[in-house]
Amino acid sequence: MSDFSSVRAAYVQSAYSKAAETKSGPKDAATLEQSGGAGSFSQMVSDAATQAVETVRTGDTMAIAGLTGQAGLQQVVEATMAMESTVQVSVALRDKLVEAYQDIMRMPI
Repeated sequence: MSDFSSVRAAYVQSAYSKAAETKSGPKDAATLEQSGGAGSFSQMVSDAATQAVETVRTGDTMAIAGLTGQAGLQQVVEATMAMESTVQVSVALRDKLVEAYQDIMRMPI
């Protein structure tokens, strides 16, 4: 099973503050669009996916730099661990999404 402890506290705190801001703010569409509330979830998912891809690319680049002697062992290990935890969280989220989709498809009409 995957370990969700790799989700950085800053992401959680940012998502919570956006959700609290949306709940406490005015409810008209223009205000929600200005504050980012209209697409905040999709934007958050998009940002998380972009950052996950960047983390994996950084890990790959650092591994290659370590093999060629351009990076220290500690840097390579840190980048590899960050990449590994990112992949684990991504796979866990994918599995949950697939499971939710399958549950919806099993619902009687």
